Amino acid sequence: MNDAVEVRTVTEPELEDWHRALRTGFLHPPALTADQLDARRRQFVPGRLLGAFDGPRCVATFRSFAQELTTVGGATVPADAITNVTVTATHRRRGLLTRMMSQDLAAAKERGDVVATLIAAEYRIYGRYGFGPATTMTEWTVDVTRAGLDPRWSRPEDGGRIDLVDADDVCKLGPELHERIRRAHPGAVSRDWLWWRASTGKIRFGTDWTEPFYAVYRSADGEVEGIASYQSDDKWQDNQPHNTAEVNWLLATGPAAERALWHYLCSIDWITRVKSGWRSPDDLLPHYFPDPRAARITRQVDWLWVRILDVVRALEARTYDVQGSLVLEVVDRQGLAGGRFRLDASPEGASCVPTADAPELTVDIAELASVWLGDQSVARLHALGRVRETRVGAARKADALLRTSGRPWCPDVF
Repeated sequence: MNDAVEVRTVTEPELEDWHRALRTGFLHPPALTADQLDARRRQFVPGRLLGAFDGPRCVATFRSFAQELTTVGGATVPADAITNVTVTATHRRRGLLTRMMSQDLAAAKERGDVVATLIAAEYRIYGRYGFGPATTMTEWTVDVTRAGLDPRWSRPEDGGRIDLVDADDVCKLGPELHERIRRAHPGAVSRDWLWWRASTGKIRFGTDWTEPFYAVYRSADGEVEGIASYQSDDKWQDNQPHNTAEVNWLLATGPAAERALWHYLCSIDWITRVKSGWRSPDDLLPHYFPDPRAARITRQVDWLWVRILDVVRALEARTYDVQGSLVLEVVDRQGLAGGRFRLDASPEGASCVPTADAPELTVDIAELASVWLGDQSVARLHALGRVRETRVGAARKADALLRTSGRPWCPDVF
């Protein structure tokens, strides 16, 4: 019976059982090594791990942690980042995820988080909890042999330089660089000290760690403006190299640093393909090559999902390129953030307040999340029947306010 399963916060002594359930849910071997368990203990924050327990056994898992999310214009809002969600196959369809999600979102609302975030493993699960896909991820594969680059290339043409560094250098240089970059990209999220330790192998959550290469771009004046983490395979055919460099992540302050790092990756001896990793769908990558067709899209999917917990703070936190007003009826079936709101926006700032005025547009909280960072079109959602106009032309009016010139980008998975 469902009421025989207890959903509650997990204590530190229960971590090993919780992680066994987590690994089982993700179809990984259940047992953890002592080092893996020690690494997982570093993630433990009292009150932020939930578990469903059938007697002494953990049968469902859920974890959240504090995060900052960059909005349009560069401001950040506090977010409840959700991850490690599983339900053991023996206990599916009993409402365990709903109970854990409801408990976590209520706590996030109480804390004052503006949004909740997650990366959805499956598309059809999270919409019913008010989440909507707010960014898109694109991965390119570059055919180095047709890119048109000079094979004799050895350094950036702008006077900068590329240096290979080690993990210690990345841990020193990376956090400050990322802080500069993430505030320029709506959809980007914060990275804590644990992220940098895990991404450089100093803390290992799995057993399949392979040390990557790290390339740093320094501008002509010596400023660190880009870092790439990448790995390569070792494949030969008919005595010819057919090796792929796979980018784990690449951060750059602007096009000059990006161009230099991509050109470097395509200049490495024996590398015939470069896989870009998680990039924005309007990334400039293809246009850094004489032949942009050398870069073809090999994957494009929804990425960061957002659940708005405070409509007023969310709409006031971002910027707007044009002046206008809009009255929204926001439907929230979970009762966390619904209501009728008047948004008055201009390039100088925005005000969002509850109102009794007649609504121009009725939108579900999940659809509002999808358009909040500017990636989705309200008019497109209206054509699909997922947004309802109560005043003709309101969807196009909303697009004029909410759409952005560049698409939001989240380069992380969590």
